[in-house]
Amino acid sequence: MSYECNLFKRITVTGLVMTMIGSVAGCGASSAEMPTEIAELTGTAAASVDYQVPTQVPASLVDQVGYSSESEKVVVFKGEDISGSFGVYNIENGKLVYTGEILKPVFNEALGEYDSLGYFNDLQEEGQYCIYTDAVGESYSFTVSEDAYRELFNEACKKYYINRCGIGLSENYAGDNAHSACHTTMAHLQEDMSVSIDVTGGWHMDEQARRDTALGSRIAENLLMAYEMNPSAFTDDTGIPESENGIPDILDEVKYEVDWLLKMQDPRTGGEYAAAMTNVQKGGDVFAAPVLVSPVSMDATISFASMMARFSYFYQQYDSEFATTALKAADRAFSCFLNNQKAEDDSAAFKAAAQLYRATGSQTYADVLGMYFDKPDFDQLFISDENIFLGSVTYLSINQKVDVDRCTYLMKLLMKASEDIASRASKSSYLVTDEAGRGGFDTILKDMRCLTITDHIIYNHEYTTIIENHVHFLAGMNPKAVNYLTDATERTYQETGESGVMNDPESVALLIFMLSVLEQ
Repeated sequence: MSYECNLFKRITVTGLVMTMIGSVAGCGASSAEMPTEIAELTGTAAASVDYQVPTQVPASLVDQVGYSSESEKVVVFKGEDISGSFGVYNIENGKLVYTGEILKPVFNEALGEYDSLGYFNDLQEEGQYCIYTDAVGESYSFTVSEDAYRELFNEACKKYYINRCGIGLSENYAGDNAHSACHTTMAHLQEDMSVSIDVTGGWHMDEQARRDTALGSRIAENLLMAYEMNPSAFTDDTGIPESENGIPDILDEVKYEVDWLLKMQDPRTGGEYAAAMTNVQKGGDVFAAPVLVSPVSMDATISFASMMARFSYFYQQYDSEFATTALKAADRAFSCFLNNQKAEDDSAAFKAAAQLYRATGSQTYADVLGMYFDKPDFDQLFISDENIFLGSVTYLSINQKVDVDRCTYLMKLLMKASEDIASRASKSSYLVTDEAGRGGFDTILKDMRCLTITDHIIYNHEYTTIIENHVHFLAGMNPKAVNYLTDATERTYQETGESGVMNDPESVALLIFMLSVLEQ
């Protein structure tokens, strides 16, 4: 059975089955000493607070970036013997502005600690605050504001401009990251140094100024998906040279990478060169180092095909000629891939075929999709294989003729995955899916991408709350009280010598994905 089945239209649902347990809790660390006038007070909360930055890691864990005025606001208390109430204090005048209940502690087996939660949702007045309890002292400071994450969101989006290669970055746009144009000379093929090639442009991916085509394609595709899910979150005034040109800045940024990726396509075979690498001599300047281009890679080629097809789909309303160029390049890359290996040997072919079928309606791509849909373990692949998951999401958005039963089947898989994420988060005393950080940032960021996608198709406020709780976790409401998102609060990843989300270009794209829900 076939018909046009585009499920990427938001549906408001009031009765979505999602169990959210709000009374879980857990255990503690030492607290900072309060100023003398606070330490002398007894009872549930002091009448005023003369705020000082805690000298020890607090056991009251908050989102150091801040909370949105009208959103749910939660604090985690670490410690077995914490009960009663907590106070929220205005740092500017030291006055108590809110008193909340500390919920019953619960033992967190994964972390070996007792945790309890406290909510202060009714506090909506903008300002800078801290939380104090007699048992564990005060928290780090935080703000409450109408748009708590806009600055963070813009900073994340602008990371790619800061990483641009091949052009000078002025202080007007880049601030302290300004520099003159780099890597503007001709590069040479690693496998044949006599061949020179222009590969100026693109994004630096690390401190060695490496530009990776497969990674760049994955990042660009995540940014394009984020734009598709929540277009109103992305503006045309983030402060890059292309701002106010009538095109959302995120699409301008992706196009900058696309221009480079097109240069990295072998004109003879349609394959994509794997990377442009700086050949830095010991003690040399990475920005002035010569560039070597590594050989064509099938991973890079099929990743390029997928992203370029998606880009062409969204860019056609702004520049149909360039969008057509991108689509033709995607088609050539897909053909190159099939000339070198079988589609069934790499699930990336499924994702690319979904994008190209969406853009063209060609039976060639439909056949590849059908081959994967017929796999007996497709259900498991949907959960375990990112390419299958993302290709399936694309299939749900196709305006071409598709199988309605298949759409229904994919929606059930997506809902099941989302409900599993919600269930895992509800059982955590930190309200997240990976409180112990076993998957680094990857598990949390990809889980939230799944929820963001589902939230787009079937809107439910609980999804948004779960996503926001994960932002709270990354911004300091975690067992170490570390803000992994910015370097501008009282305890950040820099202080603890850890890696921050903003240090990894692929993680930044996934952070933008989840923040876009909160900014729309």
